[in-house]
Amino acid sequence: MKNSSKIKYAGLTCVLVSFIGCKAPSITERNENKTVPEAFANISLDTVNSAKMQWRSYFKDQNLENLIDIALKNNQELNITLQEIEIAKSEVKARKGEYLPFVGFNAGAGFEKTGRYTSTGSGEATTEIMPGKETPDPLPNYVFGLSSTWEIDIWNKLHNAKKAALNRYLGSIEGKNFVVTNLIAEIANSYYELLALDNQLEIVKQNIDIQSNALKVVKIQKEAARVNELAVRRFEAQILDTQSLQFDIQQEIYETENKINFLLGRFPQKVIRNDIAFSTMIPSAVHAGVPSQLLENRPDIKKAEMDLIAAKLDVKSAKAKFYPSLGISAGIGYEAFNIKYLLTSPESLLYSLAGELTAPLINRNVIKAGYLTANAKQIQAVYNYERTVVNAYVEVANQLSKIENTAKSYDLKSKQVQALNESVQISNDLFGSARADYMEVLLTQKDALESKFELIETKKQQMNAFVNVYRALGGGWN
Repeated sequence: MKNSSKIKYAGLTCVLVSFIGCKAPSITERNENKTVPEAFANISLDTVNSAKMQWRSYFKDQNLENLIDIALKNNQELNITLQEIEIAKSEVKARKGEYLPFVGFNAGAGFEKTGRYTSTGSGEATTEIMPGKETPDPLPNYVFGLSSTWEIDIWNKLHNAKKAALNRYLGSIEGKNFVVTNLIAEIANSYYELLALDNQLEIVKQNIDIQSNALKVVKIQKEAARVNELAVRRFEAQILDTQSLQFDIQQEIYETENKINFLLGRFPQKVIRNDIAFSTMIPSAVHAGVPSQLLENRPDIKKAEMDLIAAKLDVKSAKAKFYPSLGISAGIGYEAFNIKYLLTSPESLLYSLAGELTAPLINRNVIKAGYLTANAKQIQAVYNYERTVVNAYVEVANQLSKIENTAKSYDLKSKQVQALNESVQISNDLFGSARADYMEVLLTQKDALESKFELIETKKQQMNAFVNVYRALGGGWN
């Protein structure tokens, strides 16, 4: 009686010590800040949000739509991301399987030779199954059956691991959406850049014609001794410089086309585009909505949120490793030394059932390290989420401001181009009547060309802002 009491108290002591050893180390926790400003700077409150528009409705150029369609099917980066989703989906299945019972089938055959004059061999000299006959030597053995192991998820360690994998799977979907948003924006920006280059090339060709006509006039005046050879050479140099610029632009056009082709996942070829004047394009009105809508519309914010949830679940799962785990193992099958007895019941029937409670007690450094690492990653995820939210707000604010300022700049530069175009005609007339120096003609033509280039560049920036604000608001993926 006393011995049984001692055993009982010893068992309780072991269990108590195990639970005392289960205490996890203290950690510093941090929660994410989801607050955003009520409105964008200098923008009135607007519940309408352009991010809700499908990209086909936002971009109204059929050629651009065709390019985006091809890219969404063939872009290699996007297809790689789709496989990341499949990988994450498989991880969810793997984690789900960990907290379900494992059942396996096993079968085997073999034989064993024991020494005749050993204790085992002499004891097996005869058999009750076949009286008067010795046990077969060597002794065959045949076995088959089912075996099962199952860890009872007492502390939700395995369930939390599965939930973490699920959130990472959802995050991978948002990651794919973010790739789609950026892909659409990159194609649209490259397309408008291509249109701008086309217009610049056309302007250069027009200027070459103007300069060629001016050179003819200068040569006539030289023959009339009104100007010298220096003037002729300066005009020739200007034409050569403009012709050189033409080939630079043609190279940029070629590279921009190939950039688009790469995004479309195809080899270099001609990019079909709208041949209307780029300068006449007027971007549609953009509705920014309210900043809080970014939390729903931006795929990168939603991915950061899913990663944060997964990181928090990882901490819980890591903490559960400090606690005792309960495992159950079972098996059932048949085993016999002769195959004709293999299915004889109950003589050849075997089964087992066992439960095991284990808890970490000494040398828990690996578990502690895993727990502290999980917590550090969770804090990283918090900062990453907050940074993503702030970055989204800044991107939208910058592009909204850029739309407004480029529109004002374009109006002023249009007037500048008009004034310089008139100046070119005036300088040519004055030069023809010997009332202006040839240098005034050259400088006026140079200023006019640069102003036209700047006007096209401003229009391109305006269209880029139109594209980028759509991306910044989280549009395109839906």
